[in-house]
Amino acid sequence: MEPVKVGLLGLGTVGGGTVTVLARNANEIARRAGRGIEIARAAAREYRPETIQGLESIGQIGDDAFALVEDPEIQIVVELIGGYSPARELVLRAIENGKHVVTANKALIAKHGNEIFAAAQKKGVMVGFEAAVAGGIPIIKALREGLAANHIEWIAGIINGTGNFILTEMRDKGRDFADVLAEAQALGYAETDPTFDIEGIDAAHKLTILGSLAFGIPLQFDRCFTEGISRIGALDVAYAADLGYRIKHLGIARRSAGGIELRVHPTLIPERRLIANVDGVMNAVLVKGDAVGPTLYYGAGAGALPTASAVIADLVDVARALTTDPNNRVPHLAFQPDELADTPVLPMDQVETAYYLRLSALDQAGVMARIASILGDEGISIEAIKQKEPGEGETHVPLVMLTHRVIEGRMNQAIARIEALDSVQGSVVRIRMETLSG
Repeated sequence: MEPVKVGLLGLGTVGGGTVTVLARNANEIARRAGRGIEIARAAAREYRPETIQGLESIGQIGDDAFALVEDPEIQIVVELIGGYSPARELVLRAIENGKHVVTANKALIAKHGNEIFAAAQKKGVMVGFEAAVAGGIPIIKALREGLAANHIEWIAGIINGTGNFILTEMRDKGRDFADVLAEAQALGYAETDPTFDIEGIDAAHKLTILGSLAFGIPLQFDRCFTEGISRIGALDVAYAADLGYRIKHLGIARRSAGGIELRVHPTLIPERRLIANVDGVMNAVLVKGDAVGPTLYYGAGAGALPTASAVIADLVDVARALTTDPNNRVPHLAFQPDELADTPVLPMDQVETAYYLRLSALDQAGVMARIASILGDEGISIEAIKQKEPGEGETHVPLVMLTHRVIEGRMNQAIARIEALDSVQGSVVRIRMETLSG
């Protein structure tokens, strides 16, 4: 059979990695796909030729992305530009022209995926996005196909390597957040503006996609609760270790009686759990299905070659399916388009979880009793309390409490009342807790 003609948008880190892997493993990929896959055309405004092995395998390189998606010879468009625009316009134009699409763009899928998939369904083309979540870990395929027999109960994922690196360094070396962030930027793990990583926006894009695949609901990025790690201090990491926990920045999607929880935030988890021991820039996704039980997917969540591995896996899938009846292909969001549910995504104040609380309290009699009284008024039960002796000349001491499970709205009210006490200094640090047991 004739090779599949691919048009590549972007020759940055992932684009270059895709060129390298396609050229290096061309024979193996053709054996799996049943035909060759070649990059007939690439579009990039800037790229570094010296960093891309196999660049000579590309038929034509230019800088006009829209001309590429109009090229009638191109069968599959690979979008590796990133961001919302012009990626959205290019992808929709490619689909309108009857071309299949492969993308690593999690922001695009999370924000505009419903529109893109509807357009693809209408034109009978495929959109592959395995590389959009967790880099080289094949979690999209696992949810869409490998776990298709299961009623998915919950997902918990370390899906941003930058945040995981920072928390690992803080735990292992007792360093402050700002210090480790500066190192992450120097090493290239964090951008100059690290907001998307440390404030959880990147993870929220990915969790939105995972939640839709797991529960058969439309993509709803605007309903995903997002909280970053910038308020976590070395003291919190040390207290968590003393109590037998580790802090991880998790994306959690859970099916509950009232609806679907979609939330990204720092989380205390027992140190014995497998996911608690995923360190550095690595990613991991823990999925609990009713039939299979808990399954863990671990690997490199970013990087040129790991992400290229996922991009090319999608290319192989499309190449295999080019002659397949569109109605018999694997659905984009795992469930048939007319079978997506309208199950609500819960607002965060209706979510129930346990909590770690740290506050600075005046070291005098009666303060703890007042705090306990406020928690009791809101129906919050304390599981454990830890307090250090004050240093010489200190009037306030750190006070740490672990609570039993409670609705977030009640905890919000309790924290507001505690912070209003004259005997409490500054804000209360709150970290949600999950056992993540089977």
